[in-house]
Amino acid sequence: MSRRTSPVIPGFGLTLGYTLVYLSLLVLIPLGAMFVYAAQLTWAEFWAIISAPRVLAALKLSFGTAFLAALLNGVIGTLLAWALVRYVFPGRKIIEAMIDLPFALPTAVAGIALTALYAPNGPVGQFATALGFKIAYSPLGITLALTFVTLPFVVRTLQPVLADIPREVEEAAACLGAKPLQVFRHVLLPALLPAWLTGFALAFARGVGEYGSVIFIAGNMPMKTEILPLLIMVQLDQYNYVGATAIGVLMLVVSFILLLLINLLQRRISRS
Repeated sequence: MSRRTSPVIPGFGLTLGYTLVYLSLLVLIPLGAMFVYAAQLTWAEFWAIISAPRVLAALKLSFGTAFLAALLNGVIGTLLAWALVRYVFPGRKIIEAMIDLPFALPTAVAGIALTALYAPNGPVGQFATALGFKIAYSPLGITLALTFVTLPFVVRTLQPVLADIPREVEEAAACLGAKPLQVFRHVLLPALLPAWLTGFALAFARGVGEYGSVIFIAGNMPMKTEILPLLIMVQLDQYNYVGATAIGVLMLVVSFILLLLINLLQRRISRS
């Protein structure tokens, strides 16, 4: 008679139950409460809040700089991941540790350091001022801060994928007469693109909600360098909780739509 062995991990029902409870307590219930709280507003009041020029300017700045930072990291992160996976060189471990530094470093500390470096009287900012533009207290400074914070997402997403691509495939393509650009386009890019989109989406989502590293270098000038998380804090300081919740709902909806589109694009590319 065969003995029935129990699985090492819990069954589907128990696992799904724990997952739903955990997800509800941490994500679904808080987000649902935010929508319920925002429901105190009529549609006209809600629209008046989210369509205010100051809110729209902050929305454009937050999502625009987060997109640029994620795109910039998509290029730089790919090069870094390629170098770390394909080559062995002195100082490689140090670079590996430096890439993970934004994960461990408090974002406020990063913001202070970047502001001191790129301020008009800083070691780098003074040269930019001499050339007629400024880095800190401008959208450029915000983009640099977000690039610093979101870099590990792209690198760490691409590294395992690059490590799993056999070099023999590239060598075979080269032996068949493919040029380096053709090898990258037809051999490497199809395998890297889904992971690249994942890293881009993670970096973009992280950048949209970033506060600590941006608050110091932004300058916080309304209609110019004011980000949406700061605008929410301003509303909270004025005890306008409903207005802060309305702006939070706006951020949530726009972020969800953009991430959904990125994920749909990723799935389509993976199936093709």
